[in-house]
Amino acid sequence: MASRFLDTNVLLYAASQSALPADEGKHELALSVVGEGDFAISAQVLQEFYTNAIRLKPSPLSPVEAQEWVELLGEVDCVSIDHRLVSEGVRLSRRYETSYWDGAIIAAAHAAGATTLVSEDLNDGQRYGDVTVFNPFRQLTH
Repeated sequence: MASRFLDTNVLLYAASQSALPADEGKHELALSVVGEGDFAISAQVLQEFYTNAIRLKPSPLSPVEAQEWVELLGEVDCVSIDHRLVSEGVRLSRRYETSYWDGAIIAAAHAAGATTLVSEDLNDGQRYGDVTVFNPFRQLTH
């Protein structure tokens, strides 16, 4: 069991080869977060990663580079998507009034046994049951 669950945006910043001015500094910080290890992801995160990595601005990854990242990330604890996870994602999205996709990320973090959800998209410090959101980019200016 991993103590942290990484959302897609952290992995995208780690994989980015160049950054938009608003995202300066996030690459190095994300690489540090990933380099610490002890994290889980989900199949949803892998899907979102690939789809967005080949469209990254200003420099997308090639499909081959993005697939290499997917293969490497597939070696960590990866929560599968099944009907129970989808149902829990729906329940959590309704309970916390988030999108289904955020509810599914929270459900996957719970399923992985993580106590920290590392994400830029959810509110830093917000608790969702036993999982607390940590935004490592919160101090960087936009």
